[in-house]
Amino acid sequence: MITRRGFLRLIGGSLLSMVSLGAYAVGIEPMLLTHVKRYSLTLPHWPAGLKLRVVALADIHACRPWMTPERIASLAAEANALQPDLIVLLGDYIAGMRLVTDQVTELEWASALSGLKAPLGVLSILGNHDWWHDHAAQKAGAGPTVARTALEGVGITVQENDAIRLEKDGHGFWVAGLADQLALRPGAEWGRTGFKGLDDFDGTLAKVSDGAPVILLAHEPDIFPKVPSQVSLTLSGHTHGGQVRLFGYSPVVPSRYGNRYAYGHVVEQDRNLIVSGGLGFSIMPVRFGMRPEILQIDLGSV
Repeated sequence: MITRRGFLRLIGGSLLSMVSLGAYAVGIEPMLLTHVKRYSLTLPHWPAGLKLRVVALADIHACRPWMTPERIASLAAEANALQPDLIVLLGDYIAGMRLVTDQVTELEWASALSGLKAPLGVLSILGNHDWWHDHAAQKAGAGPTVARTALEGVGITVQENDAIRLEKDGHGFWVAGLADQLALRPGAEWGRTGFKGLDDFDGTLAKVSDGAPVILLAHEPDIFPKVPSQVSLTLSGHTHGGQVRLFGYSPVVPSRYGNRYAYGHVVEQDRNLIVSGGLGFSIMPVRFGMRPEILQIDLGSV
């Protein structure tokens, strides 16, 4: 039989374990264990001889104390140090939760991101929170959003249903960026009964005017079942890998496909998707089994 002293020790040990686990999930993993997640891929329809390094940052969610301008600038410097050919930003620069000590303004986080440098440039898309927390854009049902204006103000191209052709070593490729699939929120104030996306997938791909491969930037990965083989690689964020991930499973994933597109490299019918675990938080400031990450993606022969 367990004694009273043994019982108290058990309870005390359990409480200490929970406090330690909470401290790790709130303070250590999300703040101190950011890492570079590396992928090396040889994709279908990718030109022989085209070696391309893409570095991607997703879901920054700027706020204090979790994602300060100083930390964002440090992440930008870390991205530059990877010597990318191209840097892409996958949306959600604006905080998505109330558990913050202070806001970080769009001028602050955009200024911190302005340090990003790559020979082929820095391209970006917007995420749902960049729309949801912009009252004027929600009311109008259209942009430009504050986030878009801030990014363009520091020289970062924003792609909303647009495509741009780039070239390296004599080989061309396209980067296409979708507008957000959940941009407009429901509510009586807006006269909307459900979410409305502003993405125009067919119109975006129609801007690709030759047979060069396409890299698609789409904040939410739920578009992937519609993506044709013309697109060599789709890059997404939004899910944060569920923020909590155990044994390859996330209990809560903001996707109608659940864990199918929660995180990582997904191949379906010879089509490739990479979903970033992201850098910041949404809803709650907790990460467990899902360290914040910068993506380094090497395409072609390595």
